[in-house]
Amino acid sequence: EFDMTYNTDVTVPLRKDVLQQKPDAICPLVPTNVSTNLIVNRDAPPFNDERIRRAMGLSLDRQAFVDIISEGNNFIGGAMLPPPGGVWGLPPEELATTQGYGDVAANREKARELMKQAGFGPDNRVKVTVSTRNIAIYRDPAVILIDHLKEIYIDAELKVIETSNWHATVAKKDYQVGLNLTGVGVDDPDVNFFENYACGSQRNYTGYCNKELQTLFEKQSSMADQEARKKLVWQIDQKLQEDVARPIIYHGNNATCWQPYVKGYVSMTNSVYNGWRLEDVWLDK
Repeated sequence: EFDMTYNTDVTVPLRKDVLQQKPDAICPLVPTNVSTNLIVNRDAPPFNDERIRRAMGLSLDRQAFVDIISEGNNFIGGAMLPPPGGVWGLPPEELATTQGYGDVAANREKARELMKQAGFGPDNRVKVTVSTRNIAIYRDPAVILIDHLKEIYIDAELKVIETSNWHATVAKKDYQVGLNLTGVGVDDPDVNFFENYACGSQRNYTGYCNKELQTLFEKQSSMADQEARKKLVWQIDQKLQEDVARPIIYHGNNATCWQPYVKGYVSMTNSVYNGWRLEDVWLDK
């Protein structure tokens, strides 16, 4: 019998199982600052056509993902971790006006028009492989993604890649379309924007590069007025979604579970990386 599970490794369905088998287990759900996202290789035809990438971003029914994967517990947001867990994420009223969010049926209608403009349609569908890492938290949403892409004339097959090869595959851009998870070390725009969206960054798996927007990455970083900085961060985040840089599907909300005799542990609410030293934890047994 374990004292604790691994940090935020317990998904909502698994948490239900844990609490059925051990009702006195302590299993708080916390935002992980890990997003599930769509990555598209911009250099691989036909995905070098911006209209197709935009259509793919518009095909997503984020609430369906959240309801199926987490029974409604995961969070919908942009690049930055959404509130209440995140300080910098787009609030609901800003998210509602962000391209690709909002009315799914209307978005998909626009998406089908874009696909037709790019030469595709019901009689000329795109055939593609969706690559993902061979673990459940990647595979399960990848299956839903494939279902959503069918709505816009894209027929996809799932290709699972073992963990030891996954990061090398995406870093080398040896994929067409992927379902990816991105963990951010701390809830700060400097970490997320420069690591995942800056031109030439090794973690910028899609090859996205917008030099004008990157000057705003630098501008927000040097702003002393935090409220003004936050508004600029929101503008950057909305532009990243509009550019289909790496469409964010949802942000994780997972649990760590521990025995009642484990004392002093506090789950970190904005990172899976930094709350695991256990200096204040002790066992009352």
